[in-house]
Amino acid sequence: MLNFSKIHIYTIKFFKFTLVFLLVITQCTIDFERHELPNHFQELDTNGLNFKITNELSEFSGSKFIAKEANDFLQQWNLAGMTMSVIKDGKLVFAHGYGYSDIEAKLPVNPGSLFRIASVSKLVTAVAIMKLVEKKAISLDSKVFGPKAILKDSIFNSVADKRLYKVTVRHLLAHSGGWSLSYGDPAFNSLVVLEKTGETGAATMDSYCRFVASRRLHFDPGTRSSYSNMGYMFLGKVIEAASGKKQEDFIINDVLKPHGIFDMHIGRSYLADRRLNEVKYYESEESPMISAFDGSGRMVPKPYGGNPIELLSSAGGWISSSIELAKFMVLIDGFRSVPDMIPHNLINQMAENKDFRGPLGWKVVKDNGDWIRTGSMAGTSAIMKRQSNGFCWVVIINSSSWKGPRLPAYVNYMMGKIEKKITSWPKNDLFKFEPKRL
Repeated sequence: MLNFSKIHIYTIKFFKFTLVFLLVITQCTIDFERHELPNHFQELDTNGLNFKITNELSEFSGSKFIAKEANDFLQQWNLAGMTMSVIKDGKLVFAHGYGYSDIEAKLPVNPGSLFRIASVSKLVTAVAIMKLVEKKAISLDSKVFGPKAILKDSIFNSVADKRLYKVTVRHLLAHSGGWSLSYGDPAFNSLVVLEKTGETGAATMDSYCRFVASRRLHFDPGTRSSYSNMGYMFLGKVIEAASGKKQEDFIINDVLKPHGIFDMHIGRSYLADRRLNEVKYYESEESPMISAFDGSGRMVPKPYGGNPIELLSSAGGWISSSIELAKFMVLIDGFRSVPDMIPHNLINQMAENKDFRGPLGWKVVKDNGDWIRTGSMAGTSAIMKRQSNGFCWVVIINSSSWKGPRLPAYVNYMMGKIEKKITSWPKNDLFKFEPKRL
């Protein structure tokens, strides 16, 4: 009788599961066009920190204060979710998620949830370049464009402005390659790039090569600095040319995995292609639909089809958890508590606070020794901060705010309050956490 009852209960549960599954699939079919249907056939490397660390591991005497600050922040700015990791003297002492990774499904943010990190990707790209410099595959003074340069594409055999041949790797890293934002940001206006090159469909890096080869620079390379996403997009091609591998493969296998970072990837543009542990991205309800980047004329939400995430890649396309981004930071912070992944002379060059020569990868390097990298795009805001006192942190949010790129300044203020309030952090190092085997 007992066995029969168990079988009966399991049968009911099976049919309930089947019914829910069918309802979900049906709902997905109704809500999304064919290219937006979920695609969950992905390989997951569950050996990494993202699949080991849970919110519960960061419960300590200061947790309630941090939770109140984080949840108040989400409510104040009408944001969906946030992930936070705190490092003290090279140790991961706190990692927690707040709010929702998926509002509709009521799924919470976990420490291992993946987020788009937007322009924080530039720091990943800069480190990959430094790895190639360390291997002497290139130098920071190597010319980038032309028959005798790194990018020998025939597109650059003839250019509208000979100054393009003077652009070096350092110029691209320092945003001093010669392009300004006087006429908008080409990286986020791929349809304009197609129009200028006479192409149709979705833009490619060849489209951008033709675009820069056919146009004049705005200033002499190395004489001033103007933020350039497009310059970092070309650094992705530099990585591929110098390494002989796809940039994502080189960065994952030669830069990240050897140091225990297993779950960072170049993201994807559409909701259907998000990874299994990746959050959803949200804009405010008033945000208008825009034309899809693929030239189809479809109107799409900006986070899903408005920007070509794969194409932005080295400039703003990477996804990461706050945990692994924190681990990445301690490997390039110049502190002696944890060995760095690149030589100190290269770390010092990345942190140069000189016009047109640095910083490289970092957004701001302050005289007090604090280094900051921020990133912002539709549905995403990210900030990581290396502080000279050894208190370092990463915060990533899966929503846009009307504050836009200024939101990280308010995050910085929140983290300053947390640092001031909590004087005693856990002694354990979550970077070294291993779950007990049953």
